[in-house]
Amino acid sequence: MASVKQVQVTFDCAEPARVGRFWCEVLGYVLPPAPPGFADWDEFDRTLPPERQGAAYACVDPAGVGPRLYFQRVPEGKVVKNRVHLDVRVGTGLVREERLAALEAECARLIALGASRVQLLPADEDNESCIVMQDVEGNEFCLD
Repeated sequence: MASVKQVQVTFDCAEPARVGRFWCEVLGYVLPPAPPGFADWDEFDRTLPPERQGAAYACVDPAGVGPRLYFQRVPEGKVVKNRVHLDVRVGTGLVREERLAALEAECARLIALGASRVQLLPADEDNESCIVMQDVEGNEFCLD
């Protein structure tokens, strides 16, 4: 049986570059190298048929640890809650008060990038507190 070597997380969206740039800022990700023979991704994109230009965007963890993120343009808008979402871990290893402060600071940073805060989910016996947010196109994610 083959084992999984890599995972890519794919986002359906209206504006792949906009959503991709947001997630690059959130996670510190970067664009992968352009295909051979192209100076950058913009040059490559201009070689595509008009209907495919701007239809995709990808970013990678510069440390090579996290999954590749891929953003693809789709015609339909988001209508319901995501069945899968990212958890952005920002407060690990901190005591409760420091952890909540770190969550709030990161929440403020992401709001400045275009995210929206949805709600704070308080801690219970199974989970620590987290802040439910939405990215620039309304995809839910959690800060925890």
